Amino acid sequence: MLIATLTFTFMQVCVRLVSEDIHPIQIAFFRNFFGLLVVMPLLMRSGLSVLKTDKLNWHFYRSILQTCGMFFFFTALTLSPLAQNVALSFTAPLFTVFLAIILLGEKSELKRWIALVIGFFGAWVVIRPGFSEVNIGSILVLCSSIVWAGSMTIIKFLSKTESTLTLTVYMGLFMAPLSFIPAIFFWSWPGLNDLWLLFLVGFFGASGHLALAGAFKAGDTGAVLPLDFLRLIWASILGFFIFSEIPDSWTWFGGIVIFAAATYIALNELKAKK
Repeated sequence: MLIATLTFTFMQVCVRLVSEDIHPIQIAFFRNFFGLLVVMPLLMRSGLSVLKTDKLNWHFYRSILQTCGMFFFFTALTLSPLAQNVALSFTAPLFTVFLAIILLGEKSELKRWIALVIGFFGAWVVIRPGFSEVNIGSILVLCSSIVWAGSMTIIKFLSKTESTLTLTVYMGLFMAPLSFIPAIFFWSWPGLNDLWLLFLVGFFGASGHLALAGAFKAGDTGAVLPLDFLRLIWASILGFFIFSEIPDSWTWFGGIVIFAAATYIALNELKAKK
């Protein structure tokens, strides 16, 4: 989980750096293209049997949602501070719980609703509409979280029958061509330095997903999940040293509230399952 938090943050830094020359939509394509190359050795080692599924359409729907979410988030990285984006990205599990209650009919206890309200209050604290100018990047992060929540809802459904590797491989196989189509309209040929950064975006992104899946497979959720808060710490440190960004107290407070609410819901669900 430590590796996952670091690699995801490094990926975001590389996106911000290369966005000076390359459009975020095109960056998303290269992230998926190089990310697919990273997971191909795993596919070759496991054989084509990993592609066996009777839910191919759901893999496709999930990939559409994740592609749109990536477009939103990568664009947001170019418009608002790194730490603020990470703080608001903690809302994704909250939207996932909300959609699971609405779409999958999951149990909705009062304390879950209270935690959701508290978590969304944290998002309001970070954005502070009416008290400060609303950054379009913040809105895009929330849009990304909503779309990502829809994807996670599908993943919950697919994970009952599909392996982690199957989910990862189909994500790459579908998202690379899906993101290439809109990238054509923003295309500019990257130089060698940009190409290196784009490769790192794909490498760190794919490595982060594999590390995250390995973390939840190898360790108890209660021990692993709280470490996700390190993303906000890494983003604050790297944002300060690389982009001279200093997150304000509202970002920290709101991020802590959002993360605490999401973690409480996750741990409460784990306890209920046990």
